Amino acid sequence: CRCCAEGRRHSSILYSILRSQEERAAPAAGPAPRGCPCGSRRRVALRSPQMACKAASAVLVKTLRFVQNVPCFQELPLEEQLLLVRSCWAPLLLLGLAQERVHLETVESAEPSMLQRILTARQHGERPPAPAPAPAPAPAPGRPHHGPHLPSAGEIQAIKGFLAKCWSLDISTKEYAYLKGTVLFNPDLPGLQCTQYIEGLQREAQQALNEHVRLIHRGDEARFAKLNVVLSLLRSINANVVAELFFRPIIGAVNMDDMLLEMLCAKL
Repeated sequence: CRCCAEGRRHSSILYSILRSQEERAAPAAGPAPRGCPCGSRRRVALRSPQMACKAASAVLVKTLRFVQNVPCFQELPLEEQLLLVRSCWAPLLLLGLAQERVHLETVESAEPSMLQRILTARQHGERPPAPAPAPAPAPAPGRPHHGPHLPSAGEIQAIKGFLAKCWSLDISTKEYAYLKGTVLFNPDLPGLQCTQYIEGLQREAQQALNEHVRLIHRGDEARFAKLNVVLSLLRSINANVVAELFFRPIIGAVNMDDMLLEMLCAKL
């Protein structure tokens, strides 16, 4: 592999990531509100999908510009770059939304729940409706859905909980950069050729984050662990839910692979 043979041109990812980030002050936010788990299957939609899609699109462009400006990323073959971006665009976007403090306002779908339909049927002396069939498995990340699909309240709550967690920690610009580096350089993806090189970059991002936390937050020994909890929350959010929530209401049945390829090859 060319990138592995040439060795490291940049001894640390610290400078590479930080030079593409702008300092940004952000006030702290309160903890995430807890909803009733019994209603987690309710379908919800964005209150203002046009505004949310516009904000998400702007953050996605900014995120891909950040990725393209990392010299370590530029050294990878185009196939490796595309594979990394396809696998991590959603968590990178969510980190960007948290950093830009984009709030989500949602409304419940007008579709009645099963309990409401049963009670209504009994009230009118009708036969209760049969239980809905089990939902089909989610398509592979980046693939378009066939037919409309509203995210559930539980799926939206997972995104809101992640955003609230970031805001409650008051994550700095540097910390966001290191978290993005950890997410971007994922050596566990099947099909990668420069696995060892990418694994080293991810390790450097984590080391830089740890050193920064120890230097700036000396009184908070648990902060590094708290920031890694943020990464674990990201892993629980399906990329298809993110695409459905932010892009389908405006763009339609979008194929994220095609859109990412077009954006990655463009001069953002």
